Amino acid sequence: MKHLVGKTLTKKVSFMGDEVEIRKMSVSEVMKIQELTKSATKSKSDNAQVNLLQEVIKIAVIDANDLSPDDFNTFPLGELNDLSNLILEYSGLTGGNEGN
Repeated sequence: MKHLVGKTLTKKVSFMGDEVEIRKMSVSEVMKIQELTKSATKSKSDNAQVNLLQEVIKIAVIDANDLSPDDFNTFPLGELNDLSNLILEYSGLTGGNEGN
């Protein structure tokens, strides 16, 4: 099993009529997202949930880590939500034990 350490699992998903490649988040990345979720839930900032979406996407979408907040503001919010939900589902974070 040691030979699998650091291996990345990816799949292509639909985003805005095109395809992007997402990767399954590691345990440490999942833990980071869980902490960010707790902070966003407690935050009184109007941008907390959008910032959380941005972090999820930057972590899990191939080539998205260079996107600026201004870049994210050009995407429809519903599309970002859908993409984030696909990422969370693929990483086993939604619906209990539904890891794909």
